Amino acid sequence: MIRHDKNKFLMILRRLSHSPSNFTIRRQQNLPSTYFALLSSSNRPFIMEAQPESNEEIDERKKKKEEKAKEKEAKRLKAQKKAEEAAKAQAQKVSGVPKKEKPGKKSWKPDAEEVNPDDFIDPVTPHGEKKQLSRKMAEQYNPNAVEKSWYSWWEKSGFFVADANSSKPSFTIVLPPPNVTGALHIGHGLTAAIQLTLILSLHGPHIIQDTIIRWRRMSGYNTLWVPGMDHAGIATQVVVEKKIMRESKLTRHELGREKFVSEVWKWKNEYGGTILNQERRLATSLDWSRECFTMDEQRSKAVTEAFVQLYRENLIYSMIYET
Repeated sequence: MIRHDKNKFLMILRRLSHSPSNFTIRRQQNLPSTYFALLSSSNRPFIMEAQPESNEEIDERKKKKEEKAKEKEAKRLKAQKKAEEAAKAQAQKVSGVPKKEKPGKKSWKPDAEEVNPDDFIDPVTPHGEKKQLSRKMAEQYNPNAVEKSWYSWWEKSGFFVADANSSKPSFTIVLPPPNVTGALHIGHGLTAAIQLTLILSLHGPHIIQDTIIRWRRMSGYNTLWVPGMDHAGIATQVVVEKKIMRESKLTRHELGREKFVSEVWKWKNEYGGTILNQERRLATSLDWSRECFTMDEQRSKAVTEAFVQLYRENLIYSMIYET
């Protein structure tokens, strides 16, 4: 029998290499296979015999085998139980049956019988009145229910109106007026939310309009954020022309000046109102008492006055272009 001593094994192999007869090796179960590779490379015939195990080794091997089988069975049962619980939870979710509490754990949710859906619904608030809240806060945020009545109350209460007689330091921003060419899109929303404006100087820091107006208002300033709309003459003329051609198959020349101007004002009143409502939905803190339009009477008079003064001072002139 050859033990697990590689040096002894090589020494015996060298001695046996001079013997003409075969020899027998009783292989132990954990004997490295490299030893037998050496025997095979020596070209010496040998016979392999298994080393008989002792009773202790047999008992130990059986014990390890049983432990391994128990561990495998425990894992299988655990996975099976987990799959059954997942299937049961899914079935309860579909059928609407409340989930069963685990023993020893307290649930913070009330019983299904105690839940009253009306407790989570906001009462109807009259327009312009302070919003009436539900008895309990809903688990999920619903912007239509939460934001529906707040802005009309803010506007009626005059929270955003500037006081012309105030002794507080003033702070004013003019909102870049959106064109009345159509309803607001995501670009206008971005402008209203994070429109950057030069505040301190030409190269000064850019400030977010609504944020800075609210911050100045809370800091004690008499703030004014002026809302308005731009007529965008050429752009609006183009969209109205396309509308007339699409609906009536007429050009503006065929329609006539007076009727075309009337159509432009109809367009302004329709989309202008839509734009104003969209601005309110964005919760912008604008002073709506000073709302203006670039072609209303006051602005038109101011433009006329400015051009007349510039003409009298010879700062502008008219000329005929030859084609």
